[in-house]
Amino acid sequence: MATMTKPMPEPVSGTKRYHVFHAGAHILSGDLEHPIKQPIEHYGNVVIEKTRRESLFSESVGETSVEGLISFKAGHTRVIGSQLRNKKDIWGNDHSGWVTQSTSVIEGFNVGDVITADRVVAQVSTEHPLTYPGHVPKVTFLGTRFENLRVAGYPVQLELNLGFCGNRPEGDRPYLEDSGFLDRVQGQLKSIAAAKDLPEALEKQYDAKIAYIDDLKKRANGGANGGRNGYSKLQCSLVKSIGPIPIPGVRVFGNMIFIPDFGTVSVAEVEVGIEAAEGGFAEETRDGASSELSYSNYFTLHMLNMRLGCPLAGTTQAGTVTANGKTNP
Repeated sequence: MATMTKPMPEPVSGTKRYHVFHAGAHILSGDLEHPIKQPIEHYGNVVIEKTRRESLFSESVGETSVEGLISFKAGHTRVIGSQLRNKKDIWGNDHSGWVTQSTSVIEGFNVGDVITADRVVAQVSTEHPLTYPGHVPKVTFLGTRFENLRVAGYPVQLELNLGFCGNRPEGDRPYLEDSGFLDRVQGQLKSIAAAKDLPEALEKQYDAKIAYIDDLKKRANGGANGGRNGYSKLQCSLVKSIGPIPIPGVRVFGNMIFIPDFGTVSVAEVEVGIEAAEGGFAEETRDGASSELSYSNYFTLHMLNMRLGCPLAGTTQAGTVTANGKTNP
């Protein structure tokens, strides 16, 4: 049975802190089922793979077509892991820490001549403070945007909330144990569940997701069996609103666009999760014992997550970035 995340032990006096960076980005991926069965490779894939070193990796991809069904004119990706010392803003706020940033950019994107965009930018940055404890980062999606996103030629009036995750939780609590964050996610789910003409199958799915958040809250407060938090992830969205799209049969529910004879498009979908720290880095506690490996928080953004139905069938993700990391001790 999964148990709650445990606070990090206080480090031995004089122990030097370090950070293990991890980030990834790619332009496009997925699997086609019809009219051909074919995996879509991770175009422009770049990764910082659990290293303490400051790093910068980038990749550019030229004009690309997947069997004439999905295409883009250009794309590039970038991942950065950096340590900033003595950094303060003009108000004197201290931003010293370890910063991880992941970026994916797609230009001239086209899926079946139905979903098109001039430019799609996905970007996530996490900031872990230098001071103890500082194991839970501040996260921002600054830079994330769509430029001229269209459905069958009609512009999509889209507003994003780049600050949806909010400030870094107090007390170094993981986001999945932060009541403010959980309230925002649950409010987002309830607004979709209450939408007029929501299909019954989706209504049941969202009712289950709302109950899931209720259970997360109970576990975060120690009010459920199995510890405060027995879950590893949840999904939400940066979408604040999507305006009506004047195409017969097209419906919008929250961040989802249902397009008849094409499929479902989920916009600016975010996964926030907790995973076990890896790499064999155990911390030494004050009594000299080696502590168990702890957790790290991760944030993954898919700008477009599509389930295609007819005549093009399969799944595809465009503009995917992820960032996390682990500070020790």
